Amino acid sequence: MSLPPPPPPPGPGVHPPFPAPPVEGRGKRVGTSVGIVAGIVVLVCGVGAVAGIGLMTSITSALDEQADVVVGHYLDDIQERDFDGAYQQLCQDARDVETPSEFAERMESTEPFQSYRLGDLSWGVRLTLPVDIVYSGGGSQRLEAELVQNRSTGKFEVCDLGE
Repeated sequence: MSLPPPPPPPGPGVHPPFPAPPVEGRGKRVGTSVGIVAGIVVLVCGVGAVAGIGLMTSITSALDEQADVVVGHYLDDIQERDFDGAYQQLCQDARDVETPSEFAERMESTEPFQSYRLGDLSWGVRLTLPVDIVYSGGGSQRLEAELVQNRSTGKFEVCDLGE
């Protein structure tokens, strides 16, 4: 016995068993959704950019302050003619080139200075900090303190003070 064939499909004018999805207002809803998502993305990126700029400013300020302290201590020792103290603040490369006695002899031959003023840390191929030296006789000179960062401590060290 065989099964009877299926009935033919319904003809025109037959209603589907479910309502058709609405089509009016669909473009407006999509546009509003895209606008809201874009606004959230812009807000999040904007807050992130402001936070990033603030962080970079803070880091730059901290490094500039650390450089000022290190160079200031070095110059204070030179000014007070404490050449052993100044030598201890030099980077390892500078200490490898010159012994403490050679450093003291070289520093002893320099003219004593009355005061100094530090500039802003300069980032480039080398880290440098400009220093304006004022001598007792009234003359002045602009020098640059070359700095390196100690790999084990992370602190700045003076490698050279020259023109």
